Amino acid sequence: MVLLSNEEFLSSLTLLARSARSDSSFTVTIKRYDGHDRPKPREGNPPLPKPAEYQCLIRARSRSKKLSTVVRHDEVAKFMETYSKVLRSSMDGLKKIKKVKNKAKAAQG
Repeated sequence: MVLLSNEEFLSSLTLLARSARSDSSFTVTIKRYDGHDRPKPREGNPPLPKPAEYQCLIRARSRSKKLSTVVRHDEVAKFMETYSKVLRSSMDGLKKIKKVKNKAKAAQG
C-alpha cells in the first residue's frame, strides 16, 4: 500500500476513478487512526500510549492499485470538501436502476 500526501492522494484517486470507470470498480474506506502501526501488546506488557489527537486513515482500492493517506484532525473539513468534489466529478456516468415491485405488494396495492 502506498501512503501519499493528501493532495497526491486526491489526484491519484481521480486517476483511479477514471481508469475504473470502463472496466472495474473501486472502494474507499475511512477509519479512525491512532498513529500505531503495530498490534496491541499481549497481557503483561505495558499498553500503548493514548494519542493526543486521532487522525483519519483513508484507503482507496481498485483491482491492482492500493492508495492510502492520513488526514490530521484539523485538516478533515478541507480534505472532505475536495474529496466530495472528486467523487461527484467521477460519478457522472452512473446508470439508474429500475426498481421491481414484489408480486405480493403489487397485488395488494
